[in-house]
Amino acid sequence: MYTGFGDGGMIKEFTVHEFTMGDVEDPEVYAAEPLYAWQISEQGKWVMENAAEQPYWTQVDFGYNGYRFQVRAKFKDKKITEWLLRSKTL
Repeated sequence: MYTGFGDGGMIKEFTVHEFTMGDVEDPEVYAAEPLYAWQISEQGKWVMENAAEQPYWTQVDFGYNGYRFQVRAKFKDKKITEWLLRSKTL
């Protein structure tokens, strides 16, 4: 987890979404649908509107039966607290 200070305030990075998929030929292409579904969800919309900078996704693991992806986002100051509260209730 990234923690730092920027523009006079604290910035922290969180994993805001995680999903897995089976062993596919082109995982980046197949990741588009679950990424879009998350982005238009209530949680995804909030993250996209409130992140300190554009969230990004990354492939974090390749297992015997597939792939694991994460969406990561950075939040500043009060949005950090709000994210922590929202992530516990969603």
